[in-house]
Amino acid sequence: MNKKFIITKNVKKFIELTDTLKNAPPNLPKMALVYGDFGLGKSQTILWWVTNNDAIYVRCNHKMSGRWLLSEIVEELDEIPYYQSSQLFKQIEEKLKFNPKILVIDEIDFLLDNASAIEVVRDLHDKIGIPIILVGMNLAEQKLKRHKHIYDRLLGVLKFETFDKNDVIKIVKELSEVDFTDEALEIIISKFNQFRQLVKFINKVENIAKMNNLELIDENILQGILNER
Repeated sequence: MNKKFIITKNVKKFIELTDTLKNAPPNLPKMALVYGDFGLGKSQTILWWVTNNDAIYVRCNHKMSGRWLLSEIVEELDEIPYYQSSQLFKQIEEKLKFNPKILVIDEIDFLLDNASAIEVVRDLHDKIGIPIILVGMNLAEQKLKRHKHIYDRLLGVLKFETFDKNDVIKIVKELSEVDFTDEALEIIISKFNQFRQLVKFINKVENIAKMNNLELIDENILQGILNER
């Protein structure tokens, strides 16, 4: 399988969202929410973007406190965390004062049941002025609405959707090392609309093609693979 990052419609919308945050005038809030179900390439998109941009990435954990979150951010800034929350906050502020970066907080769902921890996110945005992207699962927007003072600061909300026909074709053609007929592609489109499903299936097809010296997968071969348990 080809190792390549695929620019799907969700990825394009995410890039547009980050550009909106970067270019927002000073008087506008610079927070955004990105959410959606698993298997849609959300995590891959976030990590790809962070790797290719000057950004900070932290991933929340179960029972994460505000101090824990601040410590993770400090470590991502290549600093040794102090103990007190006020000191940690000051470390972040000093580090980003002259070199502001977008902060990406993944798995935000873990913070949404902790009022004090989510307040730390607001303070980072309001007092330091850095853009913040919150990333969560399918119910993240619904949960965040309970924190109205946070939700009102969102400049943009992006929900990752299941792939459309063009996305599926692009993923298959760019990742697969074997070719598919148009009829076989239509079957794949009807069966799969999530990234993880597609990758697993492409890998299975490639293994079978290699064992049987196949370079082209038609609808009959594909149907046989789908019928295998």
